[in-house]
Amino acid sequence: MKIRTKTSIAKHHPISHGGRFSGGNRQPDVLDFSSNTSPAGIPSSVKSAMKKRLDEMEYYPDTNSTSLLSSLKKYTRLSDSHIVVGNGAIEILYNFCSTFLSKKRVLIPTPTFSEYESASKLADCKFTFFKTMNLSENLDSFISQIPVNGCVFVCNPNNPTGTILSKKQLTKIISAAKTRSSFVFVDECFIELVPESNQSIMNLVKKYDNLFVLRSLTKSYGLAGIRIGYGIGSKSIIKILKKIKIPWSVNALAQEAGIIAIKNKSHLTKSKSIIKKESDFLKKKIAKITSFECYDSSTNFILIKTKQDSTKIQKKLLKHKILIRDCKNFRGLNNHYIRIAVKSHKDNLKLVNAMEAIT
Repeated sequence: MKIRTKTSIAKHHPISHGGRFSGGNRQPDVLDFSSNTSPAGIPSSVKSAMKKRLDEMEYYPDTNSTSLLSSLKKYTRLSDSHIVVGNGAIEILYNFCSTFLSKKRVLIPTPTFSEYESASKLADCKFTFFKTMNLSENLDSFISQIPVNGCVFVCNPNNPTGTILSKKQLTKIISAAKTRSSFVFVDECFIELVPESNQSIMNLVKKYDNLFVLRSLTKSYGLAGIRIGYGIGSKSIIKILKKIKIPWSVNALAQEAGIIAIKNKSHLTKSKSIIKKESDFLKKKIAKITSFECYDSSTNFILIKTKQDSTKIQKKLLKHKILIRDCKNFRGLNNHYIRIAVKSHKDNLKLVNAMEAIT
């Protein structure tokens, strides 16, 4: 039997990301600088709660994530009718694209998180890519390209560049898109790991019905392996996303981890303190290595331009049991860019020493 499917699925290629099993790594004890999770790790309160809840694995989870939604309601200061929970932020992204963007035109600044393009391709979207290393420097030109009856994707702060737009700049994009009946999808998965300021615009969903904001507990609370994220939008958007969501997609342990994690605000304070101090340390040290040039970043990772081939650098560092992100598969970058996460001072020292050793 010849199996047929739509063209966008036949041509689809999954995106390669960072993580302990990326870059051909199979070393269990590798230091992972390729994943941009909190340098403070998982809150101890979450670990304790998980051990006590293991018996719940024999039961189906609450498909509506009722208790977690109640906690997020307090956390975001928004009604739960503005919030949808997902199996990681990525599930929500794909659900949004398949539900609202079929055959629409989308505008994506590059380089940025590759899954916006991937999820939109499966929805048969048409693309306009706007090349920029810092969107705030050419915002008006970007706004002029917002499509009619389409969607704009903005990662804030942006992955992999670490640049951030202000609330005022984002509002300008949202307002312009609304006049053209277009959605604005703002990814704030790293916003809670910005030490200097809070530029979140999630409260604007009450004012702009074309705005959707993506948030993640993966990055902020180090819960990458447990998969928990949430989206914020108008009541009409959220109602539809809840309607089409796969039943039981968020498991019981993930729901409990989310509830416990967001109660621990001191964990975020600790993370941001580490990021501020260690980001400065890394940039100063790496700036002294002639083969590498750091970009300014507002959050917990740093994009680095390299003289050497990025894949060769990744392989060399793996011999030192250090894994970094090879950025050659980001649209708009090439094989002379790598990305590193900001980790503890002890781990950052190991990274710097290894980078010095391979040059």
